[in-house]
Amino acid sequence: MATLAEQVQGERMARIALSMIAEPNDPTTGYVLARHGGVETLRLIESDDEMPGLARADVLLWRERLAARVVPGLLDQVAQAERHGFGTLIPADKEWPAGLNDLGERAPYLLWSRGTVSFLTTALSDRATITGSRAATSYGEYVAGELATGLADEERVVVSGGAYGIEGAAHKSVLAASGQTIAVLAGGLDRPYPAGHSELLSRIGDVGLLVSELPPGAAPTRHRFLARNRLLAALSGATVIPEASPRSGSMTTVLAARELGRGVCAVPGPVTSVTSAGPNELIKQGFAVLVAQPSDVLALLDSNAPNRVVARSELGRNLGYRRPSSGAPGPSL
Repeated sequence: MATLAEQVQGERMARIALSMIAEPNDPTTGYVLARHGGVETLRLIESDDEMPGLARADVLLWRERLAARVVPGLLDQVAQAERHGFGTLIPADKEWPAGLNDLGERAPYLLWSRGTVSFLTTALSDRATITGSRAATSYGEYVAGELATGLADEERVVVSGGAYGIEGAAHKSVLAASGQTIAVLAGGLDRPYPAGHSELLSRIGDVGLLVSELPPGAAPTRHRFLARNRLLAALSGATVIPEASPRSGSMTTVLAARELGRGVCAVPGPVTSVTSAGPNELIKQGFAVLVAQPSDVLALLDSNAPNRVVARSELGRNLGYRRPSSGAPGPSL
């Protein structure tokens, strides 16, 4: 019986298949893909070849994990996914956002898309990410909306994740201003999440852009949300946090932005508000620029001064963030 690598036709189909069997941000998959390309990566999954640079135990676990997902009819699922009408982008495409290449081995295998992919071809300074608490206050949603509107008025693309709270407020304000917005989802584009934002996300797909590294049919999970946050950071020249608790999942976007040398902005808020504790601490520690109006974000985006890259351990330690482990919960979403 032909192997999966023998059945796929070209790099695009190989990466589509890979997105169906490998979880996003998988370090071993990223390592192999960066060195060998999609078709060869599929072949190595089903082979016994040695893989220099990787521990044998890691390779065995990787092969066992991915080979279990190579099921009969997988390529039929690939064809069905393409028939949904969604586009795909791979690094060889001219529309592929160059900012994602800064992720190195953590770059997505491909992007599924619906909408105006030309939004991804602009300079990093033309895009700003706005993210934060789902349980936002009226203050946080108002500020997020004002910042998003101001950026839209200056023809900057607002990137966010489509969630309730801060992200929803940002998207809605951009659409109201007839601006440009991108929603980066943590599941398949045919499974809008949250369900309460189905109409909003459909509207973004019509006049803006929806993207995901997960294939159609994939459900959002905790891991996929946290993995998605690195894309929110990489796609923009700056990440803005209007509101978020110190242990919010949004803080992983801040960590990724700092590692990539991107700008980080935070909106100060009441010291009595837990949703302002995250931004206040970022400002206090000097890890974020204080912003109060759109022009502050624009100034950071347009600045040519390199951003100081702060190691994940340093930033996480100062914010009281602990990497998820078997005995400690990770940040809330």
